Amino acid sequence: MPRIKPPPAPATPDEIEQQFYEALQRADIEALMAVWSDDDEIVCVHPGGPRVVGPAAIRAAFEAIFANGAVAVRPQKVRRLQSLNCAVHSVLERIEITTADGLQTAWVLATNVYLKSGGGWAMAAHHASPGSPREAQDIAEGPATIH
Repeated sequence: MPRIKPPPAPATPDEIEQQFYEALQRADIEALMAVWSDDDEIVCVHPGGPRVVGPAAIRAAFEAIFANGAVAVRPQKVRRLQSLNCAVHSVLERIEITTADGLQTAWVLATNVYLKSGGGWAMAAHHASPGSPREAQDIAEGPATIH
């Protein structure tokens, strides 16, 4: 019987992030959990929620979210910091929510942390906070001028 080759490990944090948001959009718990590190200390914080630690607890938290259906979330304005084995992405998330008043837009500010190991890149932390439309505009210090 021929051996089936496993899929290649994600080559970049951006690939993991894309897989994460696609899994949210499809309410695909298996695909979502596949982006996470299998380390017991991984952490997730949903807007207004408690700190959730470990793969089993994170899975349960997302299963509860998916019980209401897929999450119509789109990452926007991603800011990236990366070293050899760690990447931190600050993401403005745009979420479309259908309410009795029609389609509404919600904004969430998220920080996603990715670690690289022998198995490739994996998510180690997702921390999301409620945002507002004003978050669509970044407040940033201009580049320093060296004379």
